[in-house]
Amino acid sequence: MLLEKTFVDTITYRPGVVILYPGKADMLYRVSNGLVRVHTMDDDGNGLTLRYVKPGEYFGEEALAGLNRQYFAEAVTDSTVDVMNPALMGAEENLEVTTHLVKTLERAYASIYRLVGKRLRARIASELLELKDTALATRQQNGELLIYATHDELAAAVGSVRETVTKVVGELSRDGVISAGYGKITLKDEKALRQIAAE
Repeated sequence: MLLEKTFVDTITYRPGVVILYPGKADMLYRVSNGLVRVHTMDDDGNGLTLRYVKPGEYFGEEALAGLNRQYFAEAVTDSTVDVMNPALMGAEENLEVTTHLVKTLERAYASIYRLVGKRLRARIASELLELKDTALATRQQNGELLIYATHDELAAAVGSVRETVTKVVGELSRDGVISAGYGKITLKDEKALRQIAAE
Protein backbone atom coordinates (compact mmCIF):
# COMPACT_ATOMS: atom_id res chain seq x y z
CA MET A 1 0.00 0.00 0.00
CA LEU A 2 1.38 3.40 -0.94
CA LEU A 3 2.38 5.59 1.96
CA GLU A 4 0.75 8.95 2.71
CA LYS A 5 4.01 10.86 2.20
CA THR A 6 4.14 9.77 -1.45
CA PHE A 7 1.01 11.72 -2.40
CA VAL A 8 1.16 15.29 -3.56
CA ASP A 9 -2.54 15.60 -4.29
CA THR A 10 -5.69 13.76 -5.31
CA ILE A 11 -7.61 15.37 -8.17
CA THR A 12 -10.96 14.59 -9.79
CA TYR A 13 -11.36 15.16 -13.53
CA ARG A 14 -14.50 15.37 -15.65
CA PRO A 15 -14.82 13.30 -18.86
CA GLY A 16 -12.85 14.79 -21.76
CA VAL A 17 -10.43 16.78 -19.61
CA VAL A 18 -6.79 16.39 -20.66
CA ILE A 19 -4.76 15.51 -17.57
CA LEU A 20 -1.31 15.42 -19.19
CA TYR A 21 0.18 16.91 -22.34
CA PRO A 22 3.44 15.98 -24.09
CA GLY A 23 6.41 17.60 -22.42
CA LYS A 24 8.36 17.60 -19.16
CA ALA A 25 7.42 14.83 -16.73
CA ASP A 26 8.01 15.11 -12.99
CA MET A 27 5.08 13.35 -11.31
CA LEU A 28 3.65 9.84 -11.39
CA TYR A 29 -0.12 9.30 -11.52
CA ARG A 30 -2.35 6.49 -10.26
CA VAL A 31 -6.03 6.14 -11.14
CA SER A 32 -8.11 5.76 -8.00
CA ASN A 33 -11.43 5.42 -9.84
CA GLY A 34 -12.73 6.03 -13.34
CA LEU A 35 -10.86 5.49 -16.61
CA VAL A 36 -8.01 7.39 -18.30
CA ARG A 37 -7.03 7.10 -21.96
CA VAL A 38 -3.40 7.50 -22.99
CA HIS A 39 -3.21 8.56 -26.63
CA THR A 40 -1.12 10.26 -29.28
CA MET A 41 -1.61 11.77 -32.75
CA ASP A 42 0.06 11.10 -36.07
CA ASP A 43 1.28 13.76 -38.50
CA ASP A 44 -2.18 13.93 -40.10
CA GLY A 45 -3.87 14.64 -36.77
CA ASN A 46 -5.41 11.18 -36.42
CA GLY A 47 -5.70 9.94 -32.85
CA LEU A 48 -4.30 6.61 -31.70
CA THR A 49 -5.18 5.13 -28.31
CA LEU A 50 -2.07 3.62 -26.75
CA ARG A 51 -3.80 2.15 -23.70
CA TYR A 52 -6.51 2.62 -21.10
CA VAL A 53 -5.55 3.09 -17.46
CA LYS A 54 -7.92 1.44 -14.98
CA PRO A 55 -8.26 1.91 -11.20
CA GLY A 56 -5.08 0.87 -9.41
CA GLU A 57 -2.94 1.39 -12.52
CA TYR A 58 -0.37 4.11 -13.22
CA PHE A 59 0.50 6.53 -15.99
CA GLY A 60 3.22 9.15 -16.32
CA GLU A 61 5.88 6.50 -15.63
CA GLU A 62 8.51 8.39 -17.66
CA ALA A 63 8.87 10.70 -14.63
CA LEU A 64 10.71 7.83 -12.92
CA ALA A 65 13.51 8.12 -15.48
CA GLY A 66 13.41 11.88 -16.04
CA LEU A 67 12.19 11.44 -19.63
CA ASN A 68 9.89 13.77 -21.53
CA ARG A 69 6.29 12.66 -22.06
CA GLN A 70 5.32 11.86 -25.68
CA TYR A 71 1.55 11.44 -25.24
CA PHE A 72 -1.67 12.89 -23.89
CA ALA A 73 -3.64 11.45 -20.95
CA GLU A 74 -7.36 12.21 -20.90
CA ALA A 75 -10.17 11.34 -18.48
CA VAL A 76 -12.71 9.14 -20.27
CA THR A 77 -15.17 9.09 -17.37
CA ASP A 78 -15.32 11.00 -14.09
CA SER A 79 -11.91 10.02 -12.76
CA THR A 80 -10.04 10.49 -9.50
CA VAL A 81 -6.26 10.48 -9.84
CA ASP A 82 -3.54 10.38 -7.18
CA VAL A 83 -0.56 12.58 -8.05
CA MET A 84 2.64 11.12 -6.63
CA ASN A 85 6.20 12.35 -6.23
CA PRO A 86 8.65 9.62 -7.36
CA ALA A 87 11.38 11.08 -5.12
CA LEU A 88 9.31 10.18 -2.05
CA MET A 89 8.70 6.56 -3.00
CA GLY A 90 10.19 3.80 -0.88
CA ALA A 91 11.14 0.20 -1.76
CA GLU A 92 7.56 -1.11 -1.44
CA GLU A 93 6.16 1.63 -3.67
CA ASN A 94 8.91 1.11 -6.26
CA LEU A 95 8.20 -2.63 -6.37
CA GLU A 96 4.49 -1.95 -6.89
CA VAL A 97 5.20 0.40 -9.79
CA THR A 98 7.75 -2.01 -11.29
CA THR A 99 5.18 -4.82 -11.21
CA HIS A 100 2.69 -2.50 -12.91
CA LEU A 101 5.25 -1.64 -15.61
CA VAL A 102 5.86 -5.33 -16.37
CA LYS A 103 2.12 -5.93 -16.79
CA THR A 104 1.78 -2.80 -18.94
CA LEU A 105 4.63 -4.01 -21.16
CA GLU A 106 2.92 -7.39 -21.59
CA ARG A 107 -0.29 -5.62 -22.63
CA ALA A 108 1.70 -3.45 -25.05
CA TYR A 109 3.21 -6.56 -26.67
CA ALA A 110 -0.26 -8.08 -27.04
CA SER A 111 -1.57 -4.83 -28.51
CA ILE A 112 1.27 -4.62 -31.05
CA TYR A 113 0.65 -8.23 -32.05
CA ARG A 114 -3.05 -7.48 -32.58
CA LEU A 115 -2.27 -4.43 -34.71
CA VAL A 116 0.19 -6.20 -37.03
CA GLY A 117 -1.02 -9.78 -36.94
CA LYS A 118 -4.81 -9.71 -36.56
CA ARG A 119 -7.62 -8.78 -38.91
CA LEU A 120 -9.70 -5.72 -38.00
CA ARG A 121 -12.64 -7.90 -36.96
CA ALA A 122 -10.47 -9.63 -34.33
CA ARG A 123 -8.97 -6.32 -33.17
CA ILE A 124 -12.41 -4.80 -32.61
CA ALA A 125 -13.57 -7.89 -30.71
CA SER A 126 -10.45 -7.73 -28.52
CA GLU A 127 -10.99 -4.05 -27.81
CA LEU A 128 -14.62 -4.57 -26.78
CA LEU A 129 -13.55 -7.37 -24.43
CA GLU A 130 -10.88 -5.05 -22.98
CA LEU A 131 -13.46 -2.32 -22.37
CA LYS A 132 -15.93 -4.61 -20.63
CA ASP A 133 -13.87 -4.41 -17.43
CA THR A 134 -13.79 -0.61 -17.32
CA ALA A 135 -15.98 2.25 -16.13
CA LEU A 136 -17.38 2.46 -19.69
CA ALA A 137 -19.29 -0.81 -19.20
CA THR A 138 -22.63 -1.27 -17.46
CA ARG A 139 -24.28 -4.62 -16.72
CA GLN A 140 -27.94 -4.52 -17.76
CA GLN A 141 -30.83 -6.28 -16.05
CA ASN A 142 -30.81 -9.05 -18.67
CA GLY A 143 -27.13 -9.71 -17.89
CA GLU A 144 -25.76 -8.23 -21.10
CA LEU A 145 -22.95 -5.68 -20.97
CA LEU A 146 -23.48 -2.23 -22.44
CA ILE A 147 -20.29 -0.40 -23.42
CA TYR A 148 -20.27 3.33 -24.06
CA ALA A 149 -17.90 3.82 -26.99
CA THR A 150 -18.21 5.58 -30.33
CA HIS A 151 -16.95 4.23 -33.65
CA ASP A 152 -14.34 7.02 -33.66
CA GLU A 153 -13.04 5.86 -30.26
CA LEU A 154 -12.91 2.24 -31.43
CA ALA A 155 -11.07 3.29 -34.59
CA ALA A 156 -8.45 5.16 -32.54
CA ALA A 157 -7.95 2.08 -30.37
CA VAL A 158 -7.59 -0.47 -33.18
CA GLY A 159 -5.54 1.58 -35.65
CA SER A 160 -8.24 2.08 -38.26
CA VAL A 161 -10.72 4.71 -39.48
CA ARG A 162 -14.33 5.24 -38.43
CA GLU A 163 -15.86 4.22 -41.77
CA THR A 164 -14.14 0.83 -41.78
CA VAL A 165 -14.91 0.22 -38.10
CA THR A 166 -18.58 1.07 -38.74
CA LYS A 167 -18.67 -1.57 -41.48
CA VAL A 168 -17.19 -4.28 -39.23
CA VAL A 169 -19.45 -3.30 -36.30
CA GLY A 170 -22.40 -3.69 -38.68
CA GLU A 171 -21.21 -7.17 -39.64
CA LEU A 172 -20.85 -8.20 -35.99
CA SER A 173 -24.34 -6.83 -35.32
CA ARG A 174 -25.84 -8.82 -38.20
CA ASP A 175 -24.12 -11.93 -36.85
CA GLY A 176 -25.86 -11.34 -33.48
CA VAL A 177 -22.58 -10.99 -31.57
CA ILE A 178 -23.25 -7.38 -30.59
CA SER A 179 -25.90 -4.71 -31.08
CA ALA A 180 -24.87 -1.15 -31.78
CA GLY A 181 -26.58 2.17 -31.07
CA TYR A 182 -25.38 5.75 -31.03
CA GLY A 183 -22.26 5.84 -28.84
CA LYS A 184 -22.95 2.45 -27.28
CA ILE A 185 -22.46 -1.23 -28.04
CA THR A 186 -24.14 -4.15 -26.30
CA LEU A 187 -22.28 -7.45 -26.04
CA LYS A 188 -24.87 -10.07 -27.00
CA ASP A 189 -22.60 -13.13 -27.19
CA GLU A 190 -19.34 -12.79 -25.27
CA LYS A 191 -18.27 -16.37 -26.06
CA ALA A 192 -18.53 -15.70 -29.80
CA LEU A 193 -16.70 -12.38 -29.30
CA ARG A 194 -13.82 -14.19 -27.58
CA GLN A 195 -13.64 -16.69 -30.46
CA ILE A 196 -13.48 -13.84 -32.99
CA ALA A 197 -10.78 -12.09 -30.93
CA ALA A 198 -8.69 -15.27 -31.06
CA GLU A 199 -8.88 -15.59 -34.85
